[in-house]
Amino acid sequence: MKSVLRVLERVRNVPGLGRYVIALAIVVALGLAATGYAFSRYGWDLPWQDSNLVAAEFEKAPSIRPESRHEVRIAGVRVGTIVSAEPQPNGNARVVMSLDPGHKIYTNARAVLRTKAPVDIMYVALDPGGPPGKPLSDDGAIPVSQTKRLREPWETLNKLDERAQSALTSLINQADAALAGAPQHLPKGLRATDATMATFRPVVEQLQTRRENIAQLVTSLAQISAAVGQDDQRLARLTSALQQALHVLANRDDELSATLAQVPGLTKDLRHAMTGTSTLTKQLSPTLDALHASSEELPPALSRLSQTVKAAGKVVEDAAPVVEKAKPVVADLRPLASDINGALGELKPVTGHLPSATKRIVPWMEDLAAFVYQTSSAASLADKNGGLARSNIDFDLLDQADGAIPDTARAGRKAGN
Repeated sequence: MKSVLRVLERVRNVPGLGRYVIALAIVVALGLAATGYAFSRYGWDLPWQDSNLVAAEFEKAPSIRPESRHEVRIAGVRVGTIVSAEPQPNGNARVVMSLDPGHKIYTNARAVLRTKAPVDIMYVALDPGGPPGKPLSDDGAIPVSQTKRLREPWETLNKLDERAQSALTSLINQADAALAGAPQHLPKGLRATDATMATFRPVVEQLQTRRENIAQLVTSLAQISAAVGQDDQRLARLTSALQQALHVLANRDDELSATLAQVPGLTKDLRHAMTGTSTLTKQLSPTLDALHASSEELPPALSRLSQTVKAAGKVVEDAAPVVEKAKPVVADLRPLASDINGALGELKPVTGHLPSATKRIVPWMEDLAAFVYQTSSAASLADKNGGLARSNIDFDLLDQADGAIPDTARAGRKAGN
């Protein structure tokens, strides 16, 4: 007590020390409050706080880390956390949950291991059960038959064969490539979708109108039914009239039987007629199909024929002068026709040797063409530029003394020597 009084006395006597002590006390208080709030939000169980431990066996418990304090929910409300997870000798996973006081768990309880985010932030959705189930004992556990777990995507992919996995991988890669250009191409697709939905608007309006008409029809039928139910006298008269009509039909039963006896023959004749009609339609169908195909091909053919006839007309018009001029030539050639007929008879033995001669000449055609070409070039007095004068100049390559000089100069020099 004296030490406390001494400290207070010192705080009062030392200038400024009181402010520092107050500021330090405020900082410590704020730190303790923040720490307490953080622990309360994180879900820590205080040592003196009562808790209810419940165990459940799952086939597997992927992504469960007890230090992460995964939530336990009942009807979507957080009621506890996962405090431990251990593998069992039978291959299952035993998960122990700490529940807030006041929650009874029965033997028919069910637990489902789920995720609340794509990154596998796990939680347990717990159904506590109830009567006729019995309260779960302290050392009891929810059996694996009453629990379910989250299926990981890779577990589903592992059940696919190699080709399916390869196709799925290719699909994901192609989707990645397609989404890379989404900012450029996706707006166009959305605008096209908007335009398509706009075209569906009349259809939707018609469906709405039809729905309203059906509703009115149902209402009218209900009103008619109500009116018929209330009009007992008219319904009684209608029933009496129906009874009288049936009595009349009963009195004329014989006539009706005779009429019905004639119906089988009529139906037989109708069946034969329908059979013949069916056979005729089967025969006409190929013919009509062929006519239909011909009708589709005939207009283009007629169009092409018309163009051909127009072209032929122009050719005939252009050939008319030639035919007129060719008539005298043909008349002059008529005397030669008889001589040609006689010459053809004499040429017949020669033509028999032409195939073998042609067969022998064909391999030499390229050499023969080159020979003709070179000979024509050497002997011709014209080239592509027209006619020209050609001359031959001789050089005596053996006489190198005087070089290339005309023959007359060389002859004169030789005569001088």
